[in-house]
Amino acid sequence: MNLARSILLFGAAALFEIGGAWLIWQGIREHKGWVWIGAGVIALGLYGFFATLQPDANFGRILAAYGGIFVAGSLAWGMVVDGFKPDRWDVTGALICLAGVAVIMYAPRPT
Repeated sequence: MNLARSILLFGAAALFEIGGAWLIWQGIREHKGWVWIGAGVIALGLYGFFATLQPDANFGRILAAYGGIFVAGSLAWGMVVDGFKPDRWDVTGALICLAGVAVIMYAPRPT
């Protein structure tokens, strides 16, 4: 159950962090205004909240592992929202990052 919970929390964190950054990008670079920027700031705050709910209590481990989720999630966001087409190197890099997430977060450790 902890594995499923952890994966869902990483997904929620990615949605809020990547979405928040995208909203700020849209507000500034695409001139959509302060409402978009404000929504982005709120979303980024929610990302931080979801990160604290991880079953593992080690901040450094959570943030390091989340980095891999962020890489893969950012490429996926770009594909879905912005029509980005990753090349084989983007995909390969994302898979390497996700392998790192698995090792950092889910490798067996003595308790």
